[in-house]
Amino acid sequence: MDKTSNPIDKTQYATYAILGGGRIFCLRCTARSVRSGEQCGKPAMKSSKTQKCTHHGGRSTGATTSEGKQRIIDANLTHGQSSRAAREEHSKVSARLSMLEDCMYLLDMTTAPRIRGRKPAGYVPVRTIDDVREVLRALTS
Repeated sequence: MDKTSNPIDKTQYATYAILGGGRIFCLRCTARSVRSGEQCGKPAMKSSKTQKCTHHGGRSTGATTSEGKQRIIDANLTHGQSSRAAREEHSKVSARLSMLEDCMYLLDMTTAPRIRGRKPAGYVPVRTIDDVREVLRALTS
């Protein structure tokens, strides 16, 4: 065999995978490696329309109806603490705390270091005494 001929015929797909010491025959995944050009050796899923294994896209693409999507959202809650409403409420409270921290620094009420990192959604910087008054009005109403 010369060096230019390739022993692997990359144009043909192997239809069946032989597993279990030759006792199990099943459809083989038709995905090919980009690097070597060889066909995937895993068995294809029965539910896959394109004859792919679980690794190459034979799994479900997810819910399409609004009821199915809502079931997924409900199933992925952890003790109700990570729901969208809970995250939004946490963001609002964090924004209020950051604004109060700004007020404390403007009024020289603390010398502690400021909170580092990204400010939460809804945060408006407090830079003047008039801004402090507005924040206090908003919190008391």
